[in-house]
Parts: sequence; C-alpha cells; structure tokens
Amino acid sequence: MRLMITRPLPESVMAAARARFEVTLRDRSGLPSADELAAMLREHDAILCTIGDDFSAAVMAAVPAPRARLLANFGAGTNHLDVAAARAAGIAVTNTPGAVTEATADLGVALILMAARRLGEGERLLRAGRWTGWQPVQMLGTHVAGKRLGIIGMGRIGRAIARRCHFGFGMEVVFHNRSPVADAGLPARQVDLAEAMAADFVVVCVPGGGANRHLIDAEALALMRPAGILVNISRGDVVDEGALIAALAEGRIRAAGLDVYEFEPEVPAALRAMENVVLLPHLGTACLEAREAMGRLALDNVIAMAEGRPLPTPV
Repeated sequence: MRLMITRPLPESVMAAARARFEVTLRDRSGLPSADELAAMLREHDAILCTIGDDFSAAVMAAVPAPRARLLANFGAGTNHLDVAAARAAGIAVTNTPGAVTEATADLGVALILMAARRLGEGERLLRAGRWTGWQPVQMLGTHVAGKRLGIIGMGRIGRAIARRCHFGFGMEVVFHNRSPVADAGLPARQVDLAEAMAADFVVVCVPGGGANRHLIDAEALALMRPAGILVNISRGDVVDEGALIAALAEGRIRAAGLDVYEFEPEVPAALRAMENVVLLPHLGTACLEAREAMGRLALDNVIAMAEGRPLPTPV
C-alpha cells in the first residue's frame, strides 16, 4: 500500500509509517501545487496531508478515478479540504481532534497573557536596545485575573481554555456556541454572540470554513469593549482580517493575539506594524508530544483503512 506524506513529521511517526507502508515523503519547501495534489490522488492509496494542502473540488475533478481512498489529515481543522468533493470521489477524510486540545489551549492562554501584559512589545523594546530602566508607568498592561472571558465555540479546545482561565485565574466564563451545551464542565454561562463578544477577553475556537467564515466580522467586532482583547487560535478565515485591522487602528479594541491568518502564510503589513498585536506563526500544536500524538492518530486511520476496519476519527 502506497502512502504519501506531504510534510516531514516527527521521526517516531515517520518510522512507524515506513515500517507499515511504502512511504513517499514530499520534503520540498512551499505548498504543493494543484498538479502535485492531483498526482498524489492518482498514485497513492492514502495521503497523510495537512494545512495548506488544498484538496479542492477542482483538484478532485481533475482525477475522475483516483487511486487514493483516504485523506488522513494531520490536524483537527479540515477547511483546506473539500470534504464533500472527496466523499463524492469515494475518498474518506479523517482528522486528529483530541490530540491537539491541550497544546492549543496552552497557546490560547499564552496569547491572552502576552496581549494583556504587552509582552511581545516589551521584548522588542529590550532587544532593540531601547530599554532605559524600570519606570512606574512604563508599558502598563491589564490584569487577567478576575476578568471575564468570552469563548466563541465551546468544543474541546474552548473547554480546555475555560478550565485554565477559570480555575487558574479566577475568571468568569461566558461562551457562545451554536448548539446548546448541557454541561460545560465548570461554572460558565452560555450566552448570545453579543454578550460573549463584550467580555474582557474573547477567544475564538470554532472550526474554520463554511458558515464560520468571517463569523467575527465588523459587526461582531463592534460588539467588543474598547478595552477588549481578541485572541484567534481557530482558523484565519473565521476573522475578517480587514475589519480587525480597522478596529485595532481606530482604537475600538485594545489589542489582539493571533496564531492564524486569513491568507497565511501571508500576514498583512498593517498587522505586522502594530505594537498592540501579538503575532505567532501558527504554533498552536507546536509541541513534540502533540505532534507525535497527531501523527499516530493520523496513521491509525490509515492502518484502519488498510485493514478494512472503521476509521477512528472520520470527518
């Protein structure tokens, strides 16, 4: 059985894959072209893919009779895959939801702290040799402890962030979710989008693509308080980047912490120039433990397909 892996993975995962399958690794830099992706569908039984591998309807249509029977996505988000087109072509799609939870939640809290306490700005000041010593009113930020947290999307990651913030920082938690949540696992209130957006800190945790594209648009951002801080660890297209830039530039919100971008890896110059924005290069799951767990789960799906068993985490 031929397995295509589109990015180098942790060595333990690569070794496990090679022990079981005939593996082809795409180890070139840059994102694969549509022609490359179509060739993968023609030449391999399964593809272990990830963010940036744009298996669109057009790519699927270019291969009317694909050899591939599985897109095993390395990551929870699948908005880079046209799942409906894949299914129509007889290709199953899986993801790695549980494996990403704790690492992504840790990063969400890190962005809250960095944006609230202006940590990125402070490090830039020091590294540039512009720090002249401690001053009583230098780079004043805002408390995190005891503030209100608004979670947009109370799934695994949203709950993990809520736990950290409520039990760790004594924060009041409100959340907005499209479906009712019977038990959030901690003291928290389910509210409408307007009330969640009006919290001191708003963390976006919904899946990307589909109905969630530009969920946080100019209208939603107008619901935030002038002292509010927005954190996005979901997918870049959930936030209207132009509307966010305008809200920050006009002082309608205090700050933002971003790990994802609408057109990544492109990050607008306007965002890069703002001192009140923390910018990270999509590090949500960038822990060895998380990436190994993601790889093992993706590989478990490939093995299940090869053995004719139900897929552990179908999309």
